[in-house]
Amino acid sequence: MVLKIPVYFMPGMAASSTIFENINLPEDQFEVFLLEWFVPNDKETLSEYAKRMTQKIKHENPVLIGVSFGGILVQEMSNHIQVRKLIIISSVKSNKELPRRMKVAKQTMAYKLIPTRLLSNVEVLAKYAFGDSVSKRIQLYEKYLKMRDKKYLDWAIENVILWKQTEPKIGIVHIHGDKDEVFPVKHIKDYIPVKNGTHIMIINKYKWLNENLPKIILEN
Repeated sequence: MVLKIPVYFMPGMAASSTIFENINLPEDQFEVFLLEWFVPNDKETLSEYAKRMTQKIKHENPVLIGVSFGGILVQEMSNHIQVRKLIIISSVKSNKELPRRMKVAKQTMAYKLIPTRLLSNVEVLAKYAFGDSVSKRIQLYEKYLKMRDKKYLDWAIENVILWKQTEPKIGIVHIHGDKDEVFPVKHIKDYIPVKNGTHIMIINKYKWLNENLPKIILEN
């Protein structure tokens, strides 16, 4: 009997695991598990939160795949457990890859002024989570953006802006769309490009991912 490779997927900020509904890995090779955000404890650090999330990992040496802020989280999780492979999609490998507006928000602490209570409005939340505020997609976003707790949103935005990682992790694989509006490619180095991929390409470029993820996971 061939042992299947455990693959854990972590969604992006405020998103539920339904964003992975069209991702299909060959079932004879991989066993897929979907992680979900939970509300952080008071004053919980990103590292502490990541350690709590690793308690949901039930296998040794899993593959961790994270999207956007979920990509930041899986990198933090890899500080606490051994992983077979670390893959991030539409994310960043260090705080040097954050766009200028986020670096300015860090210096000015402007992120504290974001009215997260308004983010319960899906249209506003879509702008922050997906870099998109197109109203015709609101029904779609209603389905995907499930974590609208103010405490979580305050914590998540702060931990993206203040992320301390300065160098990419050795061996990390970075998949990034060349039309990403949240993390523009001009700030990103050493990545696998996806043509016309936006920040929500986990949803609308799933065919490319289904075709390429298996070999990316299996590559040494």
